[in-house]
Amino acid sequence: MSCALPGAVAYFVRDGELHSPNPLCATGHGTSASGCPVPCGLNIPHRKEVPPIDFCHIPVSIIKRSEGRSAVAAAAYRSGTKLTNEWDGLTHDYTRKGGVVHAEIMLPAHAPPEFADRSTLWNSVEQIEKARDSQLAREIEAALPRELSREQQLALVRAYVKDNFVDKGMCADFAIHDKGTGNPHVHVMLTVRPLKENGAWGAKCRKAYDLDENGQRIPDGKGGWKNHREDTTDWNDKGNVEIWRAAWAAYTNRALEAAGQPALVDHRSYKRRGIDKIPSVHLGPAASQMEKRGIRTDKGEVNRQIAADNKLLKEIKARITRLYNWSKAEAEKPEGQQPSMIELWEAQQQLKRPDTRTGKIRALQESAALFSFMQANGIQSMQQLHEKSQI
Repeated sequence: MSCALPGAVAYFVRDGELHSPNPLCATGHGTSASGCPVPCGLNIPHRKEVPPIDFCHIPVSIIKRSEGRSAVAAAAYRSGTKLTNEWDGLTHDYTRKGGVVHAEIMLPAHAPPEFADRSTLWNSVEQIEKARDSQLAREIEAALPRELSREQQLALVRAYVKDNFVDKGMCADFAIHDKGTGNPHVHVMLTVRPLKENGAWGAKCRKAYDLDENGQRIPDGKGGWKNHREDTTDWNDKGNVEIWRAAWAAYTNRALEAAGQPALVDHRSYKRRGIDKIPSVHLGPAASQMEKRGIRTDKGEVNRQIAADNKLLKEIKARITRLYNWSKAEAEKPEGQQPSMIELWEAQQQLKRPDTRTGKIRALQESAALFSFMQANGIQSMQQLHEKSQI
């Protein structure tokens, strides 16, 4: 009996391990010189197709005055309107900006009704923040599913913003952008200073005294007491970003399911989900537009290489799985029915008979590498081969 190692002709040895220089090459069933069918791959049972899970990019950032930004300017740009910042007197006119399909302000119950006006809301924010390094607003950006209609996208955003931010006491100003290029997304601007029950702005933080084990204040040695500042809300907690991203994925999946769409999104990275896949880089609007016009960009080239690498990685894993399953099946056969390594070697040689000089040299190199690998790892039986494939 003579059988060939599945995919063995495509492997080489590096650093004492078995590798494949071209795992994307086609494989099939062949026949050895002795007429034995060569199992170059195993038949994999057909599995029901599962919709791919997309990673949703949800950046969260702070609009800071120290970076030369203003909440008024950001709101004008997001909403495509003309607003004047009363804090510095600058007017920001984005009325000619295209792609703004909807803009809306959502307020908590105790917010002043006049905050429903965009200029009033963000100028009030600018005026209450006195410092040059003030944090003015928080912004969250998220891609909208193209599978949803505009009305469904709007309902998704309203539900998400209300439940996660407005009900917590934040004022929210969101805008949906869609230039018809396949990249609908939403910008959500949020206030970072809480409102009192009477509608006036409250404090972001308060002084809290350090206490000893008996609950008593600790003297600071200067006639006062040791103290620290603490936030008056939990809006700045580091864990919130994860919560908000997870909520967006959940709300999006719920909206897709309600619309009868099979697509799924996940806010976690491939690494966190245990997926052996290289993540692509975010193109951004400029690179996306160039790519759509057929202009190749550096980021686009990186993503194309990543796609090719992921395809290669998937095929390598499939080949390793086929090798593992095949060697296991052969190792479980009775001792007299297991092919010897010499028989496998002979069958492998019969499979590769290149015609060109370069092909013959490459085949010789691969054969030598395979022989060295088996010899270095003491592989003389199917059981030993199967055990090595598990590593």
